[in-house]
Parts: sequence; structure tokens; C-alpha cells
Amino acid sequence: MSTESTNGKDPLRPGMMSNDLIQTLIDNYRKGHVRAINSTLGIEDAHSIWFDLPKLKKFIATIEDEAKNANPDTTEEDLGIRFYYAAYPKAENWDIMDSHPVAKEYAEKHTIVMVPTLKKQDETGQTLHFDFNPVDANDANSMALNARKANLSIIAENSGSLIPPGVSIVESFD
Repeated sequence: MSTESTNGKDPLRPGMMSNDLIQTLIDNYRKGHVRAINSTLGIEDAHSIWFDLPKLKKFIATIEDEAKNANPDTTEEDLGIRFYYAAYPKAENWDIMDSHPVAKEYAEKHTIVMVPTLKKQDETGQTLHFDFNPVDANDANSMALNARKANLSIIAENSGSLIPPGVSIVESFD
């Protein structure tokens, strides 16, 4: 194995990053974005989110199963997950969270929302990764998600544990 591979600089080894690169990226975010958010909004925003592996596996399995049910020709290579940066509502608007129970201490903090994607060609023939909802019977043919449909329930995931309010002692990168 070459030195490049062992120090995390091999771009052909997916899922591997050097500690230095991880720390630099995290520092960039915390020293820039989080600091600006905290000073502008007057809060201590979350800087990480944790999901347990069974929840992630179940989410992925649901995407695969529902996509296959909607279109048996869908392959694993056609599917993906888009991670949207998001923020919880203010505490006074917490009633919007009634259908998705999350602790009120998360009010105004960063989070992510994961939404399934499907690879398909647009009208120009370009292959793109579209957000989609395989359980929407009205989308069964195109499978492209129309995000503007009001009150449409779609396959998505958001319930992880934020730090803060969780304790940062569990994090390797501070």
C-alpha cells in the first residue's frame, strides 16, 4: 500500500478521509457558519447530528423496497439520498412538530432532512438525481417528487440526536 493510500489522500478509496482533512472541514464550518449563526440568531446552534445504524439501514431499505414496488426496473445504482440542511422552528411555532415528535430543546437548531433521489434523464437528456417519493401513487410513472404538493407525506428521515443540546464529549473532532 502506498503512503498516499494510508494518509487518506487516495481519491479512489471511497469512505476514507484523513483526520486532518476532517478536522479542517469541521473547523471551517464551526469557525465560520456556526459562529455567524450563533451571533446572528443569539443561540448555540448544533454542529453535529447522530443517527443510529439500524435507523439508517431501515431508511435505505424502505427507499429500495418502495422504489422497487413502484417500478421493478429500478436498480440500486438509480437510487441515492439527498441531505438537505434544515433548521427546526422557533419554540413558539413548535406545534408544526406535532406529527414528528422532537424535543423542544432543538428549537432553531440546525438539522438535516434526508430525501430519496432517483437517477433519470431530464427533458434535455441529461442524467440527473431527482428527489422522489416512491409511495406517491400519483408519481408512480415519473417517480419525480413534486415538492410543492401541500401536506404530502413522503419517505424522509430527520430524527437524529443533535450536539448541542447533546454533550460533545462523544465527538472526536472538536
